[in-house]
Formats: sequence, structure tokens, C-alpha cells
Amino acid sequence: AGSGRLTKWCHIWQPYILAPMRTVKTTVYLDEGAYRRLKALADAEGRPAAELIRAAVQAYVAEHTTRRLPRSLGAGCSEDPELAERYEEHLWETDEGSGYPS
Repeated sequence: AGSGRLTKWCHIWQPYILAPMRTVKTTVYLDEGAYRRLKALADAEGRPAAELIRAAVQAYVAEHTTRRLPRSLGAGCSEDPELAERYEEHLWETDEGSGYPS
């Protein structure tokens, strides 16, 4: 409301997944040859052309952008590659028999 963009919720079908996805309506201009090839490919795959366009845009954006990782990632680096596998062992280690974790 007030943003000037038309948004709506819809269900996007992908094999084995039915997920609600917030969408923005847009217009894309294609040359005739690309549009005919897109439609032929969509028909051959039994998918809507819009689904192929969304997949292509997602792939392009993923390839050409980097995703920021959380700043907390790696904050507790222990330099022990097996720490996660032996966490219980580490939880019960005590400092010189005091009964408290070291």
C-alpha cells in the first residue's frame, strides 16, 4: 500500500515443493526469437514460461551476488574439527576434579 508496486502472495509449484512466495508483478520485453524458444522449451518441459523466467533470474542473481554471512559465524572457533561430534565429552570435562566444567 502506497509503495506503487503490486505485490501478492501466490503458490509457486516446483517439483515436490508447494511454497507460498511473495511476488512482484513486472513486465519483461523479449525479442520474438527468444520468446518463441522460451515457449517451446516451456511446452516441452510442461512448465509455464513464467516459471522458467523466474528460475533463470534466480540463477543469474545467485551467480552474480554474494550473500552476507552472519557476523557471529565462526565466533566460537575452537580449531577442533571434531568438536561438534564430541560435544558431550567436552560438556562434562572438569577443571582438576572441581565438578565444574573447565
